[in-house]
Amino acid sequence: MNRRTFLATSAGAALAASLDPERSVAQGGGSAPLAGVTAAANPGKLGNSLNHHRFGVNYTPSHHWWFCWNDWNVDPIQRDLDAIAALGADHLRIMLLWPDFQPNLNWISSAHLDRFNQLLSLMEARNLDVLVTVFTGQLSGWYFLPPFNKPDPALFTDPTLWKAEELLVRELARVMKGHGNVIGFDFGNEMNTCWHAPTPVGDAWMTGMFALMNSVLPEGLHVNGVDHHPWFVPDTFSAQALAVQRFPVIHAYPWWSEALKFGGPMDPPSTKILSAFAALVRSYAGSSHKPVWAGEFNTCIEALSEAEEAQWLEKAVTAGIETGVSWFTYWDSHDVDRKFAFDPVEYSLGLLTNEGRIKDQGRVFRQLAEAYRGKPVTFPTAAPTPPPTQQTMDGTWKWLLDYLEWKPKSRG
Repeated sequence: MNRRTFLATSAGAALAASLDPERSVAQGGGSAPLAGVTAAANPGKLGNSLNHHRFGVNYTPSHHWWFCWNDWNVDPIQRDLDAIAALGADHLRIMLLWPDFQPNLNWISSAHLDRFNQLLSLMEARNLDVLVTVFTGQLSGWYFLPPFNKPDPALFTDPTLWKAEELLVRELARVMKGHGNVIGFDFGNEMNTCWHAPTPVGDAWMTGMFALMNSVLPEGLHVNGVDHHPWFVPDTFSAQALAVQRFPVIHAYPWWSEALKFGGPMDPPSTKILSAFAALVRSYAGSSHKPVWAGEFNTCIEALSEAEEAQWLEKAVTAGIETGVSWFTYWDSHDVDRKFAFDPVEYSLGLLTNEGRIKDQGRVFRQLAEAYRGKPVTFPTAAPTPPPTQQTMDGTWKWLLDYLEWKPKSRG
């Protein structure tokens, strides 16, 4: 299933179970009330240690979504960031829309660089570190292609486009160097959903882009956050090349990855999806100690209530902690304003409503962050299982189900 193609059919009936939003979670059945949980005095400044847990969110501005780059107003952004910090997040992933920042091969918008600089400062003032996507590309089902875009695989092979890409990276790095809260670059938002190439071509471009980013921002931690596809089937970037990077990233969604073919929303293929994906990464890396970043995760199951989403979040993160997932970056901070045209699934994925109310899953996120932020990662001790012999959706899911020791339930 395409990660960003909306299917109108629902994910199935909602579960009868619900989560009491005032019950403490993630602490072995403790009972401290949510009212007593407060954000850490300084949840940022954790650094780029891959051996300690971090908790963050993919930022979705409540006011004008990411169209706000072109309709700039810092007041609602400041309110958003205050609310995110109060949830205990220590970092955010932000989206730069490529055509807004670079409307011409040879020119980067100075106005957008100024706004970018201001946003980094606002986050820094709240002890929020930031990961910056570059070539976006595609976001929440919409495409944001630069006017100089060319048919595939030109983005990965055309020297003229490479010069444009390099210009953007260098100009962004120039701004980012002035801030102490920068994690690094993410290549884009799931670039493989927007541009395609044979994996040898994509892997070669990826090697060059990592080299460029490391040269212009050597202290940064740079990643290539793809969707689930390259981990399941050859898709622009190979699983082998992604897995050997310093910090491989997984985007794990039960709905988009087809986990619901093998059980309900609260069955292991869904609730242990972070653990299973991390094991898959380590199989390709050949190391049980390979750090893994859950850079995007959510259910994307419209039928679930807030309480059920919160229950899933607790189960998924707890299982991820137990199997050595290092960082967790939830999708996303705020619901999308329904005045904008989006696929329905995109409207209600936030920890906070568009108006800023903390949802049940926001309360659970806060508890999880308070319980685990900064604690050492416990990596698996057993050697990883060899990767799937058939890198297809069916072959990869067979491998994942074997890892989970799960026999699919009949969906009839």
